[in-house]
Amino acid sequence: MLLNCHTYYSYKYGTIPVEDLIELAVKKGYDSLALTDINSTSAILDFVRLCRKKHIKPVLGIDFRNEAQQQYIGIAKNNKGFRELNEHLTEHLHNGKDFGSTAPAFENAYIIYPFENGQLRRLRGNEFVGILPSETAKIPFSAWKKQTEQLVILQPVTFRNKREVNIHRLLRAIDNNTLLSKLPKSEEAHPGEIMPEIHELAEIFRNYPQITENTLRLIESCAVDFEYKSPKNKKCFTSSPEEDFELLKKEAGKGLRYRYGKPSQKVIDRMDKELKIIQQMEFCSYFLINWDLVRYAREQGVYYVGRGSGANSMVAYLLRITDVDPIELDLYFERFINPARTSPPDFDLDFPSRDRNKITRYLFDKYGWDKTALVGTYITFQYKSMIRELGKVFGLPGEEIEKLQHAKDLNTLDDIGKLVIRYSRYIHGFPSHLSVHSSGILISEEPLSNYTATIMPPKGFPTVHFSMIEAEDIGYAKFDILGQRGLSKIEDAVAIIKENCGQKIDMHDIQRFKQDEKVKQLLKQGKTIGCFYVESPAMRMLLKKLEADDYLRLVAASSIIRPGVAKSGMMREYILRYREKGRREAARSELPTLYNLLEETYGVMVYQEDVIKVAHYFAGLTLAEADVLRRGMSWKFKQRNEFGKVRDKFFANCRERDYPEHLVKRVWEQIESFANYAFSKGHSASYAVESYQALFLKAHFPLEYMVATINNGGGFYHTELYVHEARMHGATVEPPCVNRSEGKTVIRGKTIYLGLGMLKSLSTNTIAALLAERDRNGSFRGLCDFLERVPVSLEQLSLLIRTDAFRFTGKPKKELMWDAHFLLAKEKKTQPEATLFRETPKKFSIPPLYSHRLENAYDEIELLGFPVSTSPFELVKQEGGQDVPARMLPFMVEKEMETTGYLIHVKRTRTTNGKQMTFGTFIDRNGHWIDTVQFPEVNEKHPFRGPGCYKIKGKVVSVFGFVSIETSELYRRETINMEEPSTRLKMTREKV
Repeated sequence: MLLNCHTYYSYKYGTIPVEDLIELAVKKGYDSLALTDINSTSAILDFVRLCRKKHIKPVLGIDFRNEAQQQYIGIAKNNKGFRELNEHLTEHLHNGKDFGSTAPAFENAYIIYPFENGQLRRLRGNEFVGILPSETAKIPFSAWKKQTEQLVILQPVTFRNKREVNIHRLLRAIDNNTLLSKLPKSEEAHPGEIMPEIHELAEIFRNYPQITENTLRLIESCAVDFEYKSPKNKKCFTSSPEEDFELLKKEAGKGLRYRYGKPSQKVIDRMDKELKIIQQMEFCSYFLINWDLVRYAREQGVYYVGRGSGANSMVAYLLRITDVDPIELDLYFERFINPARTSPPDFDLDFPSRDRNKITRYLFDKYGWDKTALVGTYITFQYKSMIRELGKVFGLPGEEIEKLQHAKDLNTLDDIGKLVIRYSRYIHGFPSHLSVHSSGILISEEPLSNYTATIMPPKGFPTVHFSMIEAEDIGYAKFDILGQRGLSKIEDAVAIIKENCGQKIDMHDIQRFKQDEKVKQLLKQGKTIGCFYVESPAMRMLLKKLEADDYLRLVAASSIIRPGVAKSGMMREYILRYREKGRREAARSELPTLYNLLEETYGVMVYQEDVIKVAHYFAGLTLAEADVLRRGMSWKFKQRNEFGKVRDKFFANCRERDYPEHLVKRVWEQIESFANYAFSKGHSASYAVESYQALFLKAHFPLEYMVATINNGGGFYHTELYVHEARMHGATVEPPCVNRSEGKTVIRGKTIYLGLGMLKSLSTNTIAALLAERDRNGSFRGLCDFLERVPVSLEQLSLLIRTDAFRFTGKPKKELMWDAHFLLAKEKKTQPEATLFRETPKKFSIPPLYSHRLENAYDEIELLGFPVSTSPFELVKQEGGQDVPARMLPFMVEKEMETTGYLIHVKRTRTTNGKQMTFGTFIDRNGHWIDTVQFPEVNEKHPFRGPGCYKIKGKVVSVFGFVSIETSELYRRETINMEEPSTRLKMTREKV
């Protein structure tokens, strides 16, 4: 008899989790339940699935509201009715229009109006008026006293108990961005919206048996159900499954010749095996949709990388969805698709960020906007953000809120502070609002409105109300389309190389890149700055320790660098076993079964597949159970019962096999510590492919590649380092110039001109006007010519002058600044006037102006973020002592030394006892790397104090061939201040 129940997916309104709502209904004696969240269908799929388990009849609907004002409730008679309601809600959410007070005519859905709104209307046959328990006394005095056949019980449920009324009010205050004390009553639910016992509700309507009968009859007539797990994706790429399979075989055959030339029987057998399984599991269309998408990308000149477990597929490799050869890496297809695996396949396709919308739009246009949508995700309230929000609701000042966020002893707090903390803990984890999944797209056989309404976020693509978890539950395999800056760099670099060097490069010729000697040397020496995934200090250090110069080693490095493997101590163990034969033998003798399973990685679990291998062969779980274990490591799945059962079976099986308990515990800890972070082997291999593409470009076209890197916002480091890297490869780097620079950084020969767009506060309008005028009428002859042709304010012009963008005139910057003031006079110029007889500007003479040798450098730091014309080492005061060059460090191992380094990066971490230590990355005055480690005692005594040059003192150490300095003293060197004579003129508009 409950027709208006809300969960906490009535965002910032309801307080009840879906499962708790159903448990509450069972406890209170109900055998049916209508879920009607406010303008939301997020909870529907979980609700139906969980109702089945509890033998509760699910009734589906939507509470249609304008803000908090209820207009009417829609209840679906059947699946068609649910679709009608979804389409109605979708139209409202897309257009942002209010609902009218009268519902449209639905063929397969009931409408329930609130009592106050329903009295003066003529009802259709499928429409009712809902009576709240508190409104029964009004019936005799209403228009419905003799027409009770269209009245139903309307008992809203929004919270579990009276305490949650306060939670609800806090959520409403947050939603309205108001103080709790000023929250309007119209924005709150009635305190009586608590689920009563079924007999209590029946007693309230005892005198109106017709209303009770109407309610039960309405519920009885509703029947909405979903078929879970059965595939919901688009079934056919062509007109039939048979035609799909023939096309898939044909394209795989083409790929066989492209990839292998003359393929071996092993390759052919693997292809045939995969094709058979793909057909058996009805995934032909899934593969063909991905194939068609990457084909379209290639036709459009858009670069891409196929990642994820899809790299385990030979067919994906043949279709050019991925560039990973599964034969070469011994990747088994069952990790991607197998009959025992319940989860759908998963391709991750990365495209340049700027092309992602174009690629996404192609899918929507090709497969239909009603059958294609982005996957949603739930943004949840986090503890600290809740303290901030609740602090504002209670009217606390910012300083007090800040203290509460870091409070450790709650006994020191006042009553308001304790309330904030208590309610923050309670609301933590509640969904706040619906957002967009980072990459997931659904392509459905049926209209998606069969299962959900959609929102229209700023991206401009419809987005379903559920997450990837519910999508998989109902039977969707999502398509992952990601935007990635690394691919934008590669795409730009190829274009720049073609323009600057006249060479065209096939970036999918991965075998060539793997065999390139220059690439091998860059890897082995860790000279990987600017290259995807391998440029961080930690990765460069790992590459040196592993002496990685081949594909397989890079694939392993791509996974063991991940947090889980590193934190479990297994990254260090992997390095030790790689370098020391004795360490390998000891590991083999301790647990030979485990070592033999993972011989390629010396008995260390490195990839996600290793969890499956260990669970299946070491602990005797089935492949399906092993996959549950792997997926269960994610917090999203860990709470599900099946994970707990499989975990218990893992330990039980190990006991049966008489493994030593302490070793089993160690194996489990290794699984648990990294499985949520580790990559699949295919995913690591895909990352390595993109790394090789970047490494090849850097090895052979370093200047062009660095320009592309600069234009795409750098990478792991600040842009300054990539400018430095270009210099180290022989480039001359020039600051922006009004005659030579473009909006982005450009290269001409071996000279790089930084882009005008790098200038802070220089507007896009100024840049566009400058470039358009230069394209029309040629280079500027001087400042006067520039001002006659380009509309520019004094403020904008001063940015160009200060960065020395008019240096071609030969005039000092300060003289140009004076000229600018005189020429622009006291009025802002908006548009140059065309005139036949141009007046010759008056000549002004000014006295000599003082200029400091470092003035350009400081202007560049302010406007570009770093010095261009001067080394940062020229900005510090000279000190005594001899700085040891970085290239000498390998010859000084275990010796004390001192040097000066320019800070590039700091990584902070904590020791096992919680103390902070840091790793520093510097360059010396010759541009070579210096790596330092500051243990807790030194870190506390000599902390980093921002960017600049540091004096470094300490002992040189070498670990697995990687040289660094264990610092004993570290301090930032003092910079030179520009002291000027008192006669120096201060340039202000007012003084001109």
